[in-house]
Amino acid sequence: MADFNQILTPGNFAQGLVNTVIEIPQGSSLKIEWDRHLAAFGLDRVEPAIFAKPVNYGFIPATLDEDGDELDTLVVCGQPIPTGVFLTARIIGVLNFEDDGEADHKIVVVPADDRDGGDAVRTLDDLGERWKQKIEHHFTHYKDLKKPGSTKVLGWGGPEDAKTIIGQSVERYRQQPARLA
Repeated sequence: MADFNQILTPGNFAQGLVNTVIEIPQGSSLKIEWDRHLAAFGLDRVEPAIFAKPVNYGFIPATLDEDGDELDTLVVCGQPIPTGVFLTARIIGVLNFEDDGEADHKIVVVPADDRDGGDAVRTLDDLGERWKQKIEHHFTHYKDLKKPGSTKVLGWGGPEDAKTIIGQSVERYRQQPARLA
């Protein structure tokens, strides 16, 4: 398998577009993770069905968040996108999140070309308060059976906040030793 961190860039995030690679399709309870050292996807664990992902879950290549992993994306789309698919996506915001005391941002995006409705989504407000409540609930509770209270939603930010976080994550990736780059 190709190493997404080597063949893809983070995208043109200053203009609001990122490349993202799907790890977990919407509706799946399989915790699939990209292993940058093996350049392969692996099954980390099987979550209880009640904690299936409410959106497609992925990462932005050639980035490192504060938790040491690639920067996460929540890809809002009306359909599940299979593991390993990469796409160009438009940034609409960020979920500020903490996992075991570490920042673990979730950049919220929509496919850059979604003629089934995503083209109409420009901001988090377009998704509505109920959508945000569902996402907050999922990320607040998805580890409750194993480590209750280990996750915390810190709030939402807009596209400019997300771009700042992406820029910091790109720089963090560039500063890593060659074995990670």
